[in-house]
Amino acid sequence: MIQVPKGWCQYTQVPASSTDYTNKMNQLYTRFASEYDLFIAFFPLWKKWLNSVLPFVKGKRILEVSFGPGYLLTAYNKKHHLYGLDYNATMVHRAKVKVLKAQRKAKLTEGNVEAMPYPSNYFDTVINTMAFSGYPEGHLAMNELLRVLKPGGSLLLLDYDYPPNRNILGFLMVRFIELCGDIIKDIESLLQEHPVEYERHIIGGFGSIQLFIVNKVK
Repeated sequence: MIQVPKGWCQYTQVPASSTDYTNKMNQLYTRFASEYDLFIAFFPLWKKWLNSVLPFVKGKRILEVSFGPGYLLTAYNKKHHLYGLDYNATMVHRAKVKVLKAQRKAKLTEGNVEAMPYPSNYFDTVINTMAFSGYPEGHLAMNELLRVLKPGGSLLLLDYDYPPNRNILGFLMVRFIELCGDIIKDIESLLQEHPVEYERHIIGGFGSIQLFIVNKVK
């Protein structure tokens, strides 16, 4: 295994304008909404990565933040009281159609992760998959994800990060995603700023796809 130097694993700088970055990403997701659905349908590894959160969902009141075209919204257990938030209006519409077609129930809302329209300490589980690297302000997003989570509840955060063993293939995968416009964040450091306990699971992508199972301390 070829290992890259630790100094190469640099995290992305916060963009000069968070608003401009968010608007740019929003336009991109609107433009490629239908292609995103096809990508999920025909790329089995992506489904496998997303499905990795399902065994860790607990409690009744569940929130998925940045659900995209809504793949996971039809995969959760029907016993859950399901909520969803996404910034992109097109994704919200497509997900509502998908949920209705699957005869599921979910309260889906258009909104910003940095200022979510939910009370504090409200959800048993908060899920965020392959979206955290699309937020301009990691601190603000993490604060909100944990704010709405009940003490004792779980945040399931799946995203890109440099592989702990710094293997070159995982490193290159992260750098490619960064070149595509995502903001690679030091998720572990962000978590350490909060009263939480967490585990990091390596899911795939040569160690670059990681699931953080975060428990909010009571």
